[in-house]
Amino acid sequence: MEIDKTSLNDLAIFNGYEDFSVFNKLNNTLTTNGKEQLRKNLATPLSSTQAINNVQQTLKFIMQGVGQWPIVISNGTIMVVERFYEYSLDPLPNNISFLTAKSYKLFHNADYTLIQYSIIHCFDFIKGMMYFVDTYLNENTPANLRKLLETAARILGAEELNVVQEFAKPDELTVPQQLQFGQFLRYHFKQNIFTLIDIHAQLDALYGMAVSINKYQFVFPEFIESDHSLVAVEGLYHILLQKPVPYDVLMNPQSNFLFLTGANMAGKSTFIKSVGIAIFLAHVGMGVPAKNMKLTLIDGMLSNINVIDNISKGESYFYNEVQRIKATIDKIRDGRKWLILIDELFKGTNIQDAMKCSTVVIEGLLKITNSLFILSTHLYEIGENLKLFPNISFNYFETIINDGQFSFNYQLRNGISTDRLGYLILEREGVVKMLETL
Repeated sequence: MEIDKTSLNDLAIFNGYEDFSVFNKLNNTLTTNGKEQLRKNLATPLSSTQAINNVQQTLKFIMQGVGQWPIVISNGTIMVVERFYEYSLDPLPNNISFLTAKSYKLFHNADYTLIQYSIIHCFDFIKGMMYFVDTYLNENTPANLRKLLETAARILGAEELNVVQEFAKPDELTVPQQLQFGQFLRYHFKQNIFTLIDIHAQLDALYGMAVSINKYQFVFPEFIESDHSLVAVEGLYHILLQKPVPYDVLMNPQSNFLFLTGANMAGKSTFIKSVGIAIFLAHVGMGVPAKNMKLTLIDGMLSNINVIDNISKGESYFYNEVQRIKATIDKIRDGRKWLILIDELFKGTNIQDAMKCSTVVIEGLLKITNSLFILSTHLYEIGENLKLFPNISFNYFETIINDGQFSFNYQLRNGISTDRLGYLILEREGVVKMLETL
């Protein structure tokens, strides 16, 4: 699925305030390398149902024994192994014997000590990778995981690594054995070591994803093969909220454009982001925050949520809104299936202008029936004329007002909201009274 940086930011997949991001929520990895691999996984959503199903099968396999996952390789061990290849060391002798080993230890003691320390961690890392292969490579291993483990198994089959299988701990090796092991690793095994480190990072990232699915009780979405876009989800919620309210959403060719209204703070932006995040997670092979979900493969996702002006270029907020819409239209007329998320279109101009611009854009987008659109707006007045189009549906979030006080239930309802709370909020917060007493 194609997605740009703007959309990733709008959905808070990655965030400058990383604590409040989807990535941070899902980061249950055990190592720094695993964390960075998870970041890569989330940055590259998949583009085929086969690839998505392969990831799902792998995660299900890991989830079955996630409590027994072998935590045998520490973050510190990986760091030491990586740095072993960065140190400038006096060359090890070509032929290591008892005498040459003792000589190297005597005349290059500082380097010998560093090698010995590094060898301990290299030994533990390799033994840990052997344990992964022995534990998880069998006839039931899913294709994605099998490919990783078979690559690791081929590398670990080197005869020079037999010493790792023969001894339980690295300190059982003699000085000549330590230096011979170190010489092999440093001069003949560097690329293989880094391949194993990369494999471990991928395993850790998959483990982190599997832990998240268990931890938050996500469900795996079912992908439907169809020429037309479909999203059907029950009990959908926003994963970054502590007390989210669930939604049911159905979008299909007969109703591919959702026109969303409601007052400020009623929940429109949260709803839009919830849908976007769930569909995004589905396309990286993850489980989703819902009771159940069915959807077709979406070729691309674009959002228009947090548009900003550009002072350095002299570009207004409205100008950048127009440019974003222009870029969106240019993308989605390619005939592929897109999900387009628009929150409060044309906020950067006056109401009359915004109504005219919004109507033109919506009527144009309604011609594209193979993609899905969710658009929120305060301009409920334009909704009446849009009812002439058969493929648009109208939903709103209601505001409950009693004695000048208002509250929200965040329930998605059918219809169009005419609620406007701007003056009421101004009055409730005492601003009106402050102005009157100036």
